[in-house]
Amino acid sequence: MDISVIVPLYNEDESLPELEAWIRRVMEANSFSYEIIFINDGSTDKSWQVINELQKNNPCVKGVCFRRNYGKSPALNVGFERASGNVVITMDADLQDSPDEIPELYRMITEEDYDLVSGWKQKRYDPLSKTIPTKLFNATARKVSGIHNLHDFNCGLKAYRKDVVKNIEVYGEMHRYIPYLAKNAGFSRIGEKVVHHQARKYGKTKFGLNRFVNGYLDLLSLWFISTFGGKPMHIFGFLGSIMFFIGFVAAIAVGAMKIYALNHGMPYRLVTESPYFYIALTMMLLGSQFFLAGFIGELVARNAAGRNDYQIREEI
Repeated sequence: MDISVIVPLYNEDESLPELEAWIRRVMEANSFSYEIIFINDGSTDKSWQVINELQKNNPCVKGVCFRRNYGKSPALNVGFERASGNVVITMDADLQDSPDEIPELYRMITEEDYDLVSGWKQKRYDPLSKTIPTKLFNATARKVSGIHNLHDFNCGLKAYRKDVVKNIEVYGEMHRYIPYLAKNAGFSRIGEKVVHHQARKYGKTKFGLNRFVNGYLDLLSLWFISTFGGKPMHIFGFLGSIMFFIGFVAAIAVGAMKIYALNHGMPYRLVTESPYFYIALTMMLLGSQFFLAGFIGELVARNAAGRNDYQIREEI
């Protein structure tokens, strides 16, 4: 099969018939063999009934219905597991992504040898309350991930080589960072294509400021896991050692200052009356806890089931 199109959706019953007809028209015009996998993320409208009707008229339509709303990342992960096409295309169900982009995305994967091609909605039809946070978010994501050629990490329209989606796991709300996940899995040929962005025709946006805040927290988590996930002692042990050493030196300095005052007949206070003593003691305690956290993390990492799962590109 040439292409699998994965469409996660939540309460998009009005747009689904038009989207399916548009995708089918593009596929037939380019003689692609294809499947459309609709992932109904616990919709409360008639989305699932619409998907059933579409499947009756088009055997290339497939569907998965969650019992409740889990989020876009779980929906994509389930779609990736079921995709059988050589190239996997993801797009949103709100008709803001154009299926007319599919042939060029397919060509870039198959002919230009990209592992992943992300869409870039260079001209957006969103309000400033969404576009400005998006620009800040993307600038931060480029800096942290090291993927400097992408302008829009969160664009729903992306194309993947089949190997990519079968070797990454999208969880939580990590759908924003699929290029970063792919890079960490060893798929470094990541490209970008300017795509057409259309104004929303039906329904209402699911964007909220809480997603903007959660996006930064997820990015921080992903960076930490990708950098220190397999070697927690390198970060916790290092920080713990530094903090303990500083606290230990400070405690010695407090004691030495008292001994000096005693030997020279100078007024002095009890060590426990000095605030520096408690600061030093706190540093030593925190340093010990950081070190123990790193040690426990190392034990967990060493006994993890996937500790020796390495991505092998090819073998002869």
